[in-house]
Amino acid sequence: MPLTRKGTATRQRIVEGAADQIREQGVFAVRLEDVMARTATSKSQLFHYFPGGKDELLLAVARHEAARAIDDQQPELGSLTSWAAWDQWRDKVLARYRTQGSDCPLHAAFNQLGGTSDATRIVAGELLGRWQHQLAAGIRHMQGSGEIAPDLDAEREAASLLAGIQGGVLILMTTGGSTHLQAALDAGIAHLRASARRDH
Repeated sequence: MPLTRKGTATRQRIVEGAADQIREQGVFAVRLEDVMARTATSKSQLFHYFPGGKDELLLAVARHEAARAIDDQQPELGSLTSWAAWDQWRDKVLARYRTQGSDCPLHAAFNQLGGTSDATRIVAGELLGRWQHQLAAGIRHMQGSGEIAPDLDAEREAASLLAGIQGGVLILMTTGGSTHLQAALDAGIAHLRASARRDH
């Protein structure tokens, strides 16, 4: 049965409150009682929206944070139509993850749920699929304007760039430093830029 507008808002409030709680305390310290207190939610309300308890709530947090990872890169990610736009997107990605540091509710939820569960695979796949799709669209646009070599496989190039970003993010979360993330972004974009020069 679909949720009412009020029900949808209540559910979203719980998810956002849980995400904020994870940022402050870490996923292992978060209790449902803490989330209920933070969001002014009763136990019956919480289990109405999340009958599976903490695991179901964590999965909702993961999905929420996955969507936020894409939304935080807009409008730049959806408008990669010039090298200036690519540079602006690169700066936005760096700023986002430097600000976030090691406090990532998405990774925390995945770790708690078990990163190899079917549910987490689906959420991760949706996130990476949307991200790769928009990067590939930007590459194809630049191929159309002659700024990137037409013989490059846009999907493969987007996948490579995304893999570098994710590796850099993981290192940032482990060490607190963004050097590797910046290097992955710079090298990926430089490779795309150089392709048009090689093509001539």
